[in-house]
Amino acid sequence: MRPFGARLAAAVDARGPLCAGIDPHPTLLQAWGLPDTVAGLERFALGATEALAPVVAALKPQSAFFERFGSAGIAVLERVLATAREAGTLTVTDVKRGDIGSTAQGYAEAYLDPASPLASDAMTVSPYLGTGSLQPFVDTARAHGAGVFVLALTSNPEAPPFQQAVTAAGVTVAGSVLDHLRGLNADADGPLGSFGAVVGATIGGTEEDLDVGGPLLVPGLGAQGGTVADVRRIFGPAARLVLASSSREILRAGPDPRALADAARAVATDLAALRDAP
Repeated sequence: MRPFGARLAAAVDARGPLCAGIDPHPTLLQAWGLPDTVAGLERFALGATEALAPVVAALKPQSAFFERFGSAGIAVLERVLATAREAGTLTVTDVKRGDIGSTAQGYAEAYLDPASPLASDAMTVSPYLGTGSLQPFVDTARAHGAGVFVLALTSNPEAPPFQQAVTAAGVTVAGSVLDHLRGLNADADGPLGSFGAVVGATIGGTEEDLDVGGPLLVPGLGAQGGTVADVRRIFGPAARLVLASSSREILRAGPDPRALADAARAVATDLAALRDAP
């Protein structure tokens, strides 16, 4: 299989830099007139996936909203991933896993190995046990042509005191994560590596170098307050690497499939200008 970075670049060229979130939050189930049950979860998640898969570069199911229903919810997540795969759409499972050694390897195999029913094209991970702890995810991704998105500069208010703390090497924690990703992407075959950073659209600003040679997964667009203008200002020349994520802004247009697809196309159209970043 071609590396994730190459496949993502092709998908973005074809459909624009939009990753639509599949977030079956209880309030969204209610807005769609669905019960907060496994049956409601399934109708919501599969309905959104079927409507959005043909029009977006990638889909990002948030695992937590499936996990809260236990094994039955995980079975729905497996169906979402399979449905997206059948449609030829890339998936980024938002799980934010982080561990060491064999445990990290287990998580990597669960979400990145095609033999797993939970396999996706990429997953999100946490680096806060040290960037060395990411190696099982990196090795597994390389073995299967998958991708990894690493938390770097998140937009939650609790993040800055930790992510912007200065290490003994004189760089911030976030900066060390970004540096690590640059190293992982240094030998990428093509314009986009397979190892990306998660950087929020609502962080306000940063002096960090955001060009990691791989994709930048940027949540917070739309309902959370982030705008295309914010992304352009925050990311500057690195805006060309942005894969913007929008969930509630698009999902609120449901349950009508056409309305969902139209909402996604409208966001993708707004994002198209980011591809022209100098």
